[in-house]
Amino acid sequence: MLFVLWVSTTQAQTATIAGRVLDENNLPVPSVNIVSENIGTTTDTDGYYLLQLIADTKNTITFSHLGHKNVVLEGLVLTTNETYEFNPIMKVDVVQVAGVDVSPTGNKSIEGITTVQPEVVRKIPGANAGVENILKLLPGVSFNNELSTQYNVRGGNFDENLVYVNGIEVYRPFLVRSAQQEGLSFVNSDMITGLEFSPGGFQAKYGDKLSSVLDITYKTPVAFSLRVDGSLLGASTTLETTSKNKKFSNITGVRYRNNSLLVNSKQTLTNLNPKFIDAQTYLTYRFSKKFHLNFLGTFSVNDYENEPLNRQTNFGTINNPRALLVFYQGRENNKYSNTLGAVKLDHVVNDHAKIGVTASIYHTQEEEFSDIIASYELAEIDNNLGGDNLGEVTTSRGVGSQFNRARNQLDALIFNLSHNGKLTKEGKSLEWGLKFTHEDIRDQLRESEFIDSAGFFIRPLEPPVVNNQPEEPFTGDLVAFESVQATNFANTNRFSGFVQYSRQTQWGNHNIYYNLGIRGQRWILNGDGFDSNSQTLLSPRGQFSIKPDWKKDLLFRFAIGSYQQPPFYRELRDISGTINPKVEAQKSVHYVLGSEYSFELWERPFTLISEAYYKDLSNVNPYTVEDVRVRYAAQNNASAYVYGMDFRLTGTFVPGAESWISLSYLQTKENINDRGYISRPTDQRLKFAVLFQDYVPTIPNLKLHLNLVYNTGVPGGSPNNADPYQFQNRLRDYRRADIGISYIFADGKNQYPKGHWLHKFKEFSFGFEIFNMFNNQNSITNTWVRDVDTQRQFAVPNFLTSRVLNVKFGMRF
Repeated sequence: MLFVLWVSTTQAQTATIAGRVLDENNLPVPSVNIVSENIGTTTDTDGYYLLQLIADTKNTITFSHLGHKNVVLEGLVLTTNETYEFNPIMKVDVVQVAGVDVSPTGNKSIEGITTVQPEVVRKIPGANAGVENILKLLPGVSFNNELSTQYNVRGGNFDENLVYVNGIEVYRPFLVRSAQQEGLSFVNSDMITGLEFSPGGFQAKYGDKLSSVLDITYKTPVAFSLRVDGSLLGASTTLETTSKNKKFSNITGVRYRNNSLLVNSKQTLTNLNPKFIDAQTYLTYRFSKKFHLNFLGTFSVNDYENEPLNRQTNFGTINNPRALLVFYQGRENNKYSNTLGAVKLDHVVNDHAKIGVTASIYHTQEEEFSDIIASYELAEIDNNLGGDNLGEVTTSRGVGSQFNRARNQLDALIFNLSHNGKLTKEGKSLEWGLKFTHEDIRDQLRESEFIDSAGFFIRPLEPPVVNNQPEEPFTGDLVAFESVQATNFANTNRFSGFVQYSRQTQWGNHNIYYNLGIRGQRWILNGDGFDSNSQTLLSPRGQFSIKPDWKKDLLFRFAIGSYQQPPFYRELRDISGTINPKVEAQKSVHYVLGSEYSFELWERPFTLISEAYYKDLSNVNPYTVEDVRVRYAAQNNASAYVYGMDFRLTGTFVPGAESWISLSYLQTKENINDRGYISRPTDQRLKFAVLFQDYVPTIPNLKLHLNLVYNTGVPGGSPNNADPYQFQNRLRDYRRADIGISYIFADGKNQYPKGHWLHKFKEFSFGFEIFNMFNNQNSITNTWVRDVDTQRQFAVPNFLTSRVLNVKFGMRF
């Protein structure tokens, strides 16, 4: 027993660095000497290596090879049992030193960018697991719907976030109104090799959005690999290949998802047939060590067929319980088809300069066809705990019906052509870029809602009509309570560019970093039936960081910048579907002050990241949010502000497994037409989130992954056409915990000899997940029904998913 204890203690004090060494032509370099103090190894014939290091202490690793300059990785500190991937490029004429300002948990973020390891993205459970699922566990990022991949950042809405994949901007569907219609995220988690996220104060090289930047990097494979994943929610496969001469590489992923398991856990009984299919490929061809040609292609189809049957929702209080019973007729069929093709040419001029040209085309065809008749009854229910009829309807308080019809079609084509360059020398960097974007939108809206409630037909509020039903007959025409009919053709041309200069140097004994840049954009709107409009924008931005020469490991950051978001098509379209060409760019000035403090706790490394921010917004275009549908007023008639603080404590709460705790507070208000400040739809005051990873000490291959989120309620759930100045009620708080338990049969640390049934697997895992572990009843919207006696309206919450069990497996060959 003492011997086993000693062995386990010895193993717990080690960590692993692994990867592949390539030369400037991206060819593997065999027999590279890799040394860290008195520990060493060499690369194999394919350039791969693996080296065990001493954990929780600074290590210097030197890569040396005849005919190449050394690569030195300084000050690397790994946690117990951690595996760190490092893939150096051996050059013939440049001495390389990697790893500046290393803290106990890795490199300091001098640019204010949050980096998340891809393995964490793939492991953490969630109803819609992936990149967005991890983002929602970071401070400053909030959401209220587990089925959605959309997220709000520091008081912004879904349309204020930039998303890039290998430098190519990607888009989300226009017409999606319900999270259960979304299906798959654009980003394929199995294909990523890098994830960087900034919640504000980002550099000028990123585009013109108000809130955040998500920068995703897809892999460039160096060897064959086949990955297969499956669960009760769908399946995916990812293929990585490379040619013998290493000039051509390909990574392709195909995904299928079916949300029936989750949607059927809601209170509405339905016949659901969703088909969410996605295929992506990223190709690279190296003409030489200086010319690389890349291609990103994606195709996705979200075919959402839904035939609701009935629903019963119990609500109210213990003393006065009520129920809403709904019986449905009809069906809805929504289809979203998206295609993206992008070509990118990179040219490495020399060791200090690189330029590139990118061209992309995005095409989406979306349609919403639905005819739903809902006959409902508002009733009282039996609350006698000892009775046989507990929960059953006793008295009817109101009956009615609702007819929703939609015939919406949208066709959008977006073309981008851009050039970018970077010049780096002696800690100084100059970057620049030019971009042209053409947007061609063709949109037809035909939707209406008829309401027959409490025994009489409900007309729209405007214009007012005298109606004394049922005492007196009403002979007016039947008019939809809400109706939108519009056909829009709009074209937008955008010319944008940026230039920025950054430098990393010293001020005395203190390390400093600063970045100064400016963006410019000229956008021109044309279309049928309205006058053209144009606007020119300039947005200066800057960041400054200092790492003092103190005994304590501290870094301070400050960022200030102008962020102006020219209207996209949805921001031009008002609630009636009409385009207002006079809408201008929304403007925001960011002030961000942050710090990073690394320290040891319980003899393990931790980092506390803190940021305080203030955003001053003008020319604001007010909007409402229903589920995930954002509807704009199409008027620059408001001003707003956002302020708050974010905290994240990250470290090895359990040896060898990174976890973190996030805490955020924010307040955002807007002043519409000088009527005074009220809370915005994204005013989510408090957010608390936990990402926790653990394992059984005696069975280290038995892993546990937990994410827990608590968000306070946001303003919303108001009746149709309600004045936000008269209705500021909040939805209920959002509480959710997802847990995943899996057993790792094989991975990089567990390989088996020939003859063993697990030998052919590079990775193999099997496990289960429990979504909404505590079965919290969260809601995102309200259904409003009228009492036949008092004519009062009652808010009936539309509950999200309940507790669900999912089984999954993953394997890689």
